[in-house]
Amino acid sequence: MKQLKIFLTLALLSATISWARAAQAQGMPTATRQLQLSAFGGVSGVYTGLSGGKNFSITAGGDLGLPPWRGIRPTIEVRGTYPTDHGVIDSQKSILGGLKVDFLLRHRLRPYGDVLFGRGQINYGFGYIFRNSIYSLTTTYVDAAGGGFDYMMTDHLAIKVDGQFERWGSAPTPSGIIYSKLGTAGIVYYFTFDRHR
Repeated sequence: MKQLKIFLTLALLSATISWARAAQAQGMPTATRQLQLSAFGGVSGVYTGLSGGKNFSITAGGDLGLPPWRGIRPTIEVRGTYPTDHGVIDSQKSILGGLKVDFLLRHRLRPYGDVLFGRGQINYGFGYIFRNSIYSLTTTYVDAAGGGFDYMMTDHLAIKVDGQFERWGSAPTPSGIIYSKLGTAGIVYYFTFDRHR
């Protein structure tokens, strides 16, 4: 875990330095569409990773895309997931933020990968028994990595398909960790602030 955090921190630092150099080299008078703002929402199927638990959830968030560099756009993302169907075993809700990298291909399909960190809460419904204790609620850190693609329908609207692999700490398991998987389908809206493309 420690090695993964060090690797992710170095990757984020490297991307930030590369972006800063590219942004500095680009003159302001010739720069267009420096930032890109978008918001998304969708429905998620969640396998909670605890005794076969499943949730049906809503996921929503926003992205702030930084200036592109060599065919990629570093993006700051914030997203939240909230269960609408809490399932029988447990339900998970979270708020995460981190770095997303968009690969700017020259067509409508825009693949991406992301690394996110944040906090989450697990509710255990009628209680979850582990080692002679009954758990009703756990609040803990969450690490996530994933990816997906946005398929551009118009200049402002896209269809999103997204998958995330999350690691939850402080869970009632022998290792103290559970791994959940989320699949999301939704819509993205891209805000445009300039008139000339």
